Amino acid sequence: MFYRYEIKNNGKEDVLYLYLTMTYEFSKELEDNKKEGTINKKAKNFIQNNSIDFKGDKVFLVVDGIVIKTLNINKEYTVKEIPNSNKYLNKNFIIHLKYFNDHMENITLEDYLLGVLATNSIKDLELTTLKALCILYRTYAYKMMSKYRYINVYNEFQIYKPISYYKVIWFESYQDNYNKLLKAVKDTDGEFLTYDNQYIDPYIHICSNGKTTKSSSIPYLDSVNSLWDYAYNDFLNIVDFEYPALEEKLKLKKQDIMKIKVVEANDNSTIKLIRIKDKEYTGDEFRNLLGLKSCDIIIIVNPTFMRLITRGYGKNMGLSQYGANEIAKSGCSYQSILKYYFPKVIIKKHI
Repeated sequence: MFYRYEIKNNGKEDVLYLYLTMTYEFSKELEDNKKEGTINKKAKNFIQNNSIDFKGDKVFLVVDGIVIKTLNINKEYTVKEIPNSNKYLNKNFIIHLKYFNDHMENITLEDYLLGVLATNSIKDLELTTLKALCILYRTYAYKMMSKYRYINVYNEFQIYKPISYYKVIWFESYQDNYNKLLKAVKDTDGEFLTYDNQYIDPYIHICSNGKTTKSSSIPYLDSVNSLWDYAYNDFLNIVDFEYPALEEKLKLKKQDIMKIKVVEANDNSTIKLIRIKDKEYTGDEFRNLLGLKSCDIIIIVNPTFMRLITRGYGKNMGLSQYGANEIAKSGCSYQSILKYYFPKVIIKKHI
């Protein structure tokens, strides 16, 4: 069991590290998420019996120097239930999909979520991570249907392709993948997120630069550490552009492009504004124009080419899929993941 403890501050809150010996009995509890309540109780008893002055919520269980599980011993994330609203459930809620040619198609929310999860999720996500993503995508469906009465198949937050599209792509693993996605959809049926009683937008990216970006115009987007992302295979990218290619993309001359200047950046090093001659680009505009993977950009100007080094993958706002998946692997619930990346939101559920 626990043989020592440490209290450390991660810059935002106190965290309790409990060091333990991995007995066979205790290892079985760690592997079974259903017994997380028992582990929480043992951690609380250890704190009380040893008169540990710890008033925080987060506890890390450590074996041989490795954090194997994260517990939230005090904070219980409750879901606010909304009764008599079963018209919003997966099989009852109808989505109107709008294609480029203005063709409209009607499908159930369940089918929509299956297609969106399959199309926009990175490979091999934990079921817990898929549940968190599912709630974000469901929230977007509720928002768009209430506001516009339809959802564009291609939009700034997600792309929809029917789940049947993946029968050939996934081939032998199709049924297993389908069952996993369906479970995520069913287990979160009716759940969605609000801020100030309004649906939020599903800000999701593949991998942050280590810290997500706060937005002054979007109050529910906070900046939180996501240090797990440093281990992502595609975290760092280097792209070299010769000037003729940049001249074509930016519609500017080489001598002007070489005077590129970062005008404004966020606290986490992502670029807000770039100026080249008399043209200004937001970080997202510049990223999209050059096909870069993030707005965390180091610019190196050479005589014959420009080197752009990026960290992270995506807009760096909201939930990091890779970071969320590492949190899921440590045993946290999907509610805890959502409240970590979106601290100010409320989780609600139609029943």
